[in-house]
Parts: sequence; C-alpha cells; structure tokens
Amino acid sequence: MTQDELKALVGQAALAYVVPGTVVGVGTGSTVNHFIDALATMKDRIAGAVSSSVASTERLRAHGITVLDAATVTSIPVYIDGADEIDHSGHMIKGGGAALTREKIVADLAERFVCIADESKLVEVLGSYPLPVEVIPMAAAQVARRFERQYGGQATLRAGVVTDNGNAILDVRGLRITEPLAMETEVNQWPGVVTVGIFGRHRASVCLLGTAAGVRTLTF
Repeated sequence: MTQDELKALVGQAALAYVVPGTVVGVGTGSTVNHFIDALATMKDRIAGAVSSSVASTERLRAHGITVLDAATVTSIPVYIDGADEIDHSGHMIKGGGAALTREKIVADLAERFVCIADESKLVEVLGSYPLPVEVIPMAAAQVARRFERQYGGQATLRAGVVTDNGNAILDVRGLRITEPLAMETEVNQWPGVVTVGIFGRHRASVCLLGTAAGVRTLTF
C-alpha cells in the first residue's frame, strides 16, 4: 500500500475509539484529514469536535461536523492526532504542520490520546525528525543559540510560516532525545518559547500504525 493508503487505513480504524454522544478532539495533518473524512460517516452520533487548527476546523465544518470552542469544553474522552515521530513509550515529536501549541491544548482536555500514523513514524529514539518549537518572533535567535549551547542542536527558522497564534517556528536538527519528558519540561521554561514539539507529558495512550499487513495497535 502507498503511504496515503496507510494513512486512510488508520484514519478509519480510529473511529473505533470515538465515544458516541461525546465531543471528540481532532488534531491536524494529512493523516488526520483521513480521520476527519471517516468521522463524517458518523457525524450524527457525536456531539461535535474540538479542533487543533484552522485547517482542521474548516475541513470538519465542510463535512457538516459541529466544531466547539475549546474554551467551552471542560474535558473530552479522546483526542485523535498524528505524529511526526513516536517512540516505543508513546512519546512523540509533533509540529510538522505548525499546530503544536493548539494540539497540546486539546490533548490536555483529553482523557486519552490516540495517535494515528504510518509505520515509518515509529522510532527507537526521538530526534531524527527536526524538532519544531513555536517561539515568539523576537526570541527566535536567542532560543536557537540556547539549543546549540545546551543540546548541540542546530535550529533554523521555518521560512514563510506563521502559526495560527501569530508566532514563528524553529526546526531543530541534530538532536537525540533520550529523555523526552525532561527535555520538554526544560525547554518549555525558556523565555520566548510558546511550546516545544515534544509530547512527553501528553504522550499517546494508544498508537494505530498503518502497516502493509494492516493496522498494528500499540498500547502504552
């Protein structure tokens, strides 16, 4: 199967984790787009969705799915989103689509994070994929220098990208993230960092991996 077919496979499989009659958290990205399309088949059986990006909101509404403001929701049973990398403990790198801050906000509302991805995203150690970091623009150079000094990472500004929150994205290469939660906690304290794209505290509970043999389910 092609990578796109694998994404469609896990997008469909994720419907089994949607709790009927409740609000579902919806992430961002190409794999999630397949989930949104699948979710449309049961839109009359959910109370609506909370979305992590403008793009996902538009796609949900195009399917006639009610999108609720996160500020009006106190909790949701499940958040379904993709990952740029995921390790064997459910820690992830996210933010390739520049929606990492809103993704963490919605993930924080959820009792359970279900990651949907193709098998190429499963890694032994996070860091081969450049780590996205949302920063206030005036702090970008300062944060980049600190990554090099503290972790030996090379941070570059993602050209032409402004997040839904009006900020910039740094992509940090050359990292080997052996302690995701510790690094997430540290970097999130740096002045000017809005969110680092390590999902350690909000790691996945379940990962649905698309493989040539079908959907492989990992539980953490």
